[in-house]
Amino acid sequence: MARLTLALDVMGGDFGPSVTVPASLQALASHPELTLLLVGNPDAISPYLNRVDPSFMARLRVIPAESVIAGDARPSQAIRASRGSSMRIALELVKQGDAQGCISAGNTGALMGLAKGVLKPLEGIQRPALMSVLPHQQRGRTVVLDLGANVACDSTMLVQFAVMGAVMAEEVVGIRSPRVALLNIGEEEAKGPDNIREAAAVLKRTPTINYIGYLEGNDLLTGKTDVLVCDGFVGNVTLKTMEGVIRLFLSLLNSSGEGKKKAWWVTLLGKWLQKRVAKRFGHLNPDQYNGACLLGLRGTVIKSHGAANQRAFAAAIEQAVQAVQRQVPERIAARLEAVLPKSD
Repeated sequence: MARLTLALDVMGGDFGPSVTVPASLQALASHPELTLLLVGNPDAISPYLNRVDPSFMARLRVIPAESVIAGDARPSQAIRASRGSSMRIALELVKQGDAQGCISAGNTGALMGLAKGVLKPLEGIQRPALMSVLPHQQRGRTVVLDLGANVACDSTMLVQFAVMGAVMAEEVVGIRSPRVALLNIGEEEAKGPDNIREAAAVLKRTPTINYIGYLEGNDLLTGKTDVLVCDGFVGNVTLKTMEGVIRLFLSLLNSSGEGKKKAWWVTLLGKWLQKRVAKRFGHLNPDQYNGACLLGLRGTVIKSHGAANQRAFAAAIEQAVQAVQRQVPERIAARLEAVLPKSD
């Protein structure tokens, strides 16, 4: 089995090493071929490595970092002051070839800017996009992008996102001739802002893209499309709204009937229903699909939610493993060369 090395910005996110280091150990247990470079403050990391299995320690290496980019820092200022930070060092390890991918739960804007500057976009891509593969109600998966890397996108960027999303759906998810749709305020062709309508016109004329038209936000989890394209502002709001609703639903499911005295048969029936519903909808739990891939770079970069728990951060590491093993950047580059005009 081929060796695989990932660099982790273990200081990023709301919880830092208390979540990222245990999640790293969980990933090592799942992947015997995996080696992890933990980038951060050694004094903050070491308490979480006490009593760790020696076989795991042989596949772990702590890379010291002098600073951490704050989650609320302005991206432009954070990038200027990034030298020696855990996020930048993790990205530089990928650039230098010491690691094949990077995972961070840190400042999204800073990660986007640094990744673009350190790793560089692929030929034909203006700006990378945050992409996630979300489960839908038909037990399949939908590729969604952009999820927050680019607040405003022109039509050219939306077309580039559509191409990258189609590659992901075909090469990674395994969908032949994936359906591609644009997220809009209605399904009628005349609706939406100019950039969306202009992108639609280009996609219609692109024979290598199976473009099916517009979809509305309520179709996100229905499985009507395999790739859903939008700008980063709309995508981020849509994703977080969806996650909030799902978390609320699962929370109400788990807590329903607490504190109320019921007949034994009512309690038993309630538990049976909870298990049935959890089995039916549990795959939609956001913790299971945490991690958005920055598509369009000359390397693999995964952005985890800042508030990710151990299970969720481990899912982000898993996504990085899959992206590296399936050579996502290389596959996208090959398809882009054939489909998109070269950028200046």
